[in-house]
Amino acid sequence: MKAIVDCNSFYASCERLFKPALNDKPVVVLSNNDGCIVSRTDEAKALGIRMAGPYYQNKAEILKNNVAVFSSNYHLYGDMSKRVMETLRLLSPEVEVYSVDESFLDLTGIASEQLHAYALFLKHTTELWTGIPVSVGVAPTKVLSKVANRLAKKDKKGTQGVMILETPEQQMEALVKTAVEDIWGVGNAGAQKLRMFNINTAWDLRNMSEAWAGKNLGGVVGIRLVKELKGIPCIEMKDPLTTKKMIATTRMFGRAVYQLHELKEAVATYIARAAEKLRRQNSAAGAVSVFVVYNDNRAHQPYAPSSRSAYVTLPAATYLTHVLIAHIMPLLDALYKNGNKYIKAGVILSNIVPCNMVQYNLFEQPENPALQKLMHTIDNLNFGMGTDILKFASAGTKKNWKMRQELRSNRFTTKWDELCLVK
Repeated sequence: MKAIVDCNSFYASCERLFKPALNDKPVVVLSNNDGCIVSRTDEAKALGIRMAGPYYQNKAEILKNNVAVFSSNYHLYGDMSKRVMETLRLLSPEVEVYSVDESFLDLTGIASEQLHAYALFLKHTTELWTGIPVSVGVAPTKVLSKVANRLAKKDKKGTQGVMILETPEQQMEALVKTAVEDIWGVGNAGAQKLRMFNINTAWDLRNMSEAWAGKNLGGVVGIRLVKELKGIPCIEMKDPLTTKKMIATTRMFGRAVYQLHELKEAVATYIARAAEKLRRQNSAAGAVSVFVVYNDNRAHQPYAPSSRSAYVTLPAATYLTHVLIAHIMPLLDALYKNGNKYIKAGVILSNIVPCNMVQYNLFEQPENPALQKLMHTIDNLNFGMGTDILKFASAGTKKNWKMRQELRSNRFTTKWDELCLVK
């Protein structure tokens, strides 16, 4: 049997954790630059506030009903996610972290009559140790466990946040209740196609033949989906990806950027972030690319964004931030066009290899051990004392282009000067 543990309204739950006065009250969290709603509590959903709806369109309803609003606080959410996942690893021998707020667990070895009690144990222990409410879905396959989890969330009181789909009768009842667009991996676009075949529920799709699925649902992917709905495991647990083959850092700007020096500051900052991730997995990058998204203010198409990118292969793979910055700045000189309105930029590190496998030529010397020590010292200080305690001058000091977070709460678990005050 497989289980999926999913945090309820994760971002909003993180905010409530440090503001218990908001329990049972509507809370929403906004996306980057406070643009759209990306997390809602059940109370906010009951008011009709839509997921992914623009904040400005919902602002009147939010003010009218005293809804608590927060900007995204990624330091807090990332740390709380880590705590939830570490808790699950202590409670289960095999855990696959699927997203920031979801994990699959392998429950092989748990007796049938103990499944419900064990699922409740997972739920209550996770909530007790982290303060984050979760729902648990258990079934023979990953797809069915996602169905179970969704139904557990829809009726938290009736299910106690736990749903077990073990028998064929339980699975049939759940699949009949599940619209086809709510199946993991289908979505609205896929559902429109399936409804053309009069497939409206998960039960309808489950009863289609594998041959039909292979022809109409993308071959092997479609066959696996139908088999998983029938209770036949096809999507196995995956080992966590410890070494990334590509590392990217991208951000929307908090305001429009017009000057080259501001664009360079932003990209230097993103390179520093990406290089830190690179060193964390003991790797070096052999190539780096940069892209910018802009609006050139053409009269006939004033709001159509365009993009440009550039790429450079390094003489030898490196993990040194200042070397990566030095290689990418000339690319920005070529990409920049005076008068354009820049709204986003990003960097991508590729051709990644382990640090101990970097190949040098006759004209390149291995990295100086002192520089390696310097990089790790910077990383450790920034990790322990807060991001940007130490930074390169090319990343700037004012950073007026930074992502807008006007309603961000304190970073309660990662910043010494933002800890909770207890009276």
